[in-house]
Amino acid sequence: MKTLPRREFLHLTAGAAAVAALPRSAAALDYPTRPVHVVAGYPAGAGPDIIARLIAQALSESMGQQFIVDNRPGASSNIGTEIVAHSAPDGYTLLTTVSTNAVNATFYTNLNFDFGRDLVPVAGIGRTPFVFAAYPGFAPKTIPELIAYAKANPGKVNFATQGVGSGPHVSAELFKMLAGVDLVHVPYKGNYTTDLIGGQIPLAVAPIAQVIEFIRDGRLRGIAVTTATRTDALPDVPAISEFVPGYEAAGWYGICAPAGTPADIVAKLAAAIVTAGGDATFKSRLVALGVESTPMTTAQFSKFVADEIDKWAKVVKFAAIKAD
Repeated sequence: MKTLPRREFLHLTAGAAAVAALPRSAAALDYPTRPVHVVAGYPAGAGPDIIARLIAQALSESMGQQFIVDNRPGASSNIGTEIVAHSAPDGYTLLTTVSTNAVNATFYTNLNFDFGRDLVPVAGIGRTPFVFAAYPGFAPKTIPELIAYAKANPGKVNFATQGVGSGPHVSAELFKMLAGVDLVHVPYKGNYTTDLIGGQIPLAVAPIAQVIEFIRDGRLRGIAVTTATRTDALPDVPAISEFVPGYEAAGWYGICAPAGTPADIVAKLAAAIVTAGGDATFKSRLVALGVESTPMTTAQFSKFVADEIDKWAKVVKFAAIKAD
C-alpha cells in the first residue's frame, strides 16, 4: 500500500473539507430554494396567525419563494413550538414566536422541548400593549385609584383574562407584585367582553385589539396600558409605568428557527424581516391591528427573548402560578 507524503495528504484533506463545505454554503447563498413553512401555534384568525400571514407575505415577496403559514394550535402554542423545535435545522420550518412562549418556558414543567435551548431567535417583528379595561361603573378611574381601592378591599376586586398563564394574566400578576395589591384572577375560556360591558366583572386585562373599539365608543373605560409608554392607538390612556416605576409588559411577535440552523440562513432571514418592519405599508397594517412595528436584529431579539424568559420566570414563581 502506497503511503502518501504528509504534504500531499494534508492537501487532499483540505480539499475534501472544502468540497464538503460547498453544498452548505451554496444552500445558504441560494436559500430559500423551496417553500418555507411558518408555524403559528394558534388557530386561523387569532392575532399570531394574522401576524404570521403578514410576515409570510412580506418574505414571499422579498425572498422570491413561498412562505406558507401552518396553523398548529393547542396547549397554549406548545404544540406548534414543539414541532418547530424538533424540525430539521435547515431554515424551512420557522416559528411565529409570541410573548406566551417566554412565559411557557417556566409555566409548564413537563414540555418535550426547551424554548431557550432548542430554538434560535431570528428577528423581532412588533409589540402590542395589553390594556386594563373597566366597566364604566367601576369606581376606580385611574391606576392610583385602583391601587387605593384594591388595598382598601383586598381580595374583592376581580379581573378577567383569556386564561391562566396568558400574557395578560402574567402582566396583571406583575402589576400586583410591584403595586402590592391583591386582585382576584377570573380566567375565561371564552370571550369575557360581554360580561365586562355588562358589569358582571368590573375589570379585565386584555389585548388592545380585543377592546379598543369598546373603549373608543365609551362602552368600556381604558384605565392604563401595560407598555412602558403610551400607545398611539389610545393616546389618552396613560401607561402603568407613569404611576408604578419599573412596570412594563407587552405582547410581542417574532420569528424563531430550530437550534442549529446555519448562521448565514438566520442572517438572511433576519435582514428580510427587519427590512419588512421598516416598510410603511407593513407598518400601517400592524398599526391597524394595534401592533407597533419594532423590528429587532438577531442579536437584539436573542437578548430580548432571554430577558423575557428570565423576567416572567420570576413572576410565575412569585405568584405561584400553576398550569391547569
